[in-house]
Amino acid sequence: MNKNLKCLISAGPTREWVDSVRFISNPSSGKMGYALASEAKKRGYSVVLVSGPVRLDKIEGISTHFVENAKEMELEMTNHFDSANIIIMCAAVSDHRPKNKKSGKIKKNDFAKSIDLVENPDILKGLGKRKKKGQLLVGFAAEAENFAQNAKQKLIQKNLDWIAMNDISNPSHGFGSDHNEIFLYSSTGEEVKLKSAPKNLLAKQIFEEILK
Repeated sequence: MNKNLKCLISAGPTREWVDSVRFISNPSSGKMGYALASEAKKRGYSVVLVSGPVRLDKIEGISTHFVENAKEMELEMTNHFDSANIIIMCAAVSDHRPKNKKSGKIKKNDFAKSIDLVENPDILKGLGKRKKKGQLLVGFAAEAENFAQNAKQKLIQKNLDWIAMNDISNPSHGFGSDHNEIFLYSSTGEEVKLKSAPKNLLAKQIFEEILK
């Protein structure tokens, strides 16, 4: 059992509001992150789950912190990071946000010229800079091309121990699906393909690989 060890996991999308009725987001369901949190709990870890807006039930026995946008997620992940032994950044964070949220509803004809976008913080890269000896940091990458090259580049740039890559060009896997196919790459050069399977089974396999 790992009751004295803490696992910090992020899940789901973020929302960046443009006006009072529209936001920038993505189709992430949070299923993979929640499956990882459930698996960590089964393994006896004290689990903290930072969740974006999802339609999933809370997992009993897991400390869940709900956030909406990238800056809120960054704050929660940073607050819990230093005390965590394993950190898995599975959330699909919006890359950009409107510089200013407009009150009310922007008229249709004014919409395109009303949005001034700025970059959101790269949460995973920030965590990589904070990582201490003994911490295990795992990231996720959704890629549509140059899969291995892009994933390995992120692995190095963000100072990760492992990165899990999934091919979002395959409509039967990834966002919203109950199944996925994962390619794992480690900072020590290991490469592991996890064949298409339900996300709860993949969560178990991911833990088995990263803890070897």
